Amino acid sequence: MKIIPAIDILNGKCVRLQKGNYSQSTTYSDNPVAVAQSFEDQGFTHLHVVDLDGAKANKIINYKSLEAICKNTQLQVDFGGGIKREEDIQMAFDAGAQQIIAGSIAVKQPEVFLSWLKTYGPERIILGADAKDRKIVSMGWQESSEFDVVDFIKSFKKQGVQHVICTDINKDGMLTGPAFNLYAEILKESSCQLIASGGVHSIEDIKKLKALGCAGVIVGKAIYEGQINLKNLSELC
Repeated sequence: MKIIPAIDILNGKCVRLQKGNYSQSTTYSDNPVAVAQSFEDQGFTHLHVVDLDGAKANKIINYKSLEAICKNTQLQVDFGGGIKREEDIQMAFDAGAQQIIAGSIAVKQPEVFLSWLKTYGPERIILGADAKDRKIVSMGWQESSEFDVVDFIKSFKKQGVQHVICTDINKDGMLTGPAFNLYAEILKESSCQLIASGGVHSIEDIKKLKALGCAGVIVGKAIYEGQINLKNLSELC
């Protein structure tokens, strides 16, 4: 199972939100590149980068930060936030991202998402399935939908999606443990390569997600708040 530290960028800074609320952000560093380098120094090989400004603006904003991270580390970066057009995908890949996460476009324009899947391949396009109370949300978690998260993932899995990042927004940034039951249901119903995100606060959480069959786990606030030791975490990679 891949263990993937997270860097969320807002106004060029490394921050964490609570339940996706932009008004409840905590800044941990003014230098996302230095944070990325610290993860690499600890032995991590993958990194999850989210452009929070881009997610709200419907276009990539923190392109230079992504480019700097990719140029100054060897980390395998997946990138999301503001990817709404073909140009956004090219911008992210040109900056050095290995994979992009497409969530809102899959909700709003599924035919466009599927065309990207065909053009770039299922190894490079990750379906972002962010949910609150089981309902898919989009546009930087600002808009709700009537799509059930499990049905949403199953539908796209049948059309070629392999990799899925699922965040339970009620868990995100709260350090109360992941949505184990939801992830177990998703894995049972879709057999996708599932990356769990949100709520992780201990090594035991990660071991339990691995036992469920998750392909990866994104860890954010628990690292920044010192609840999980980076060395202990990297040893699980």
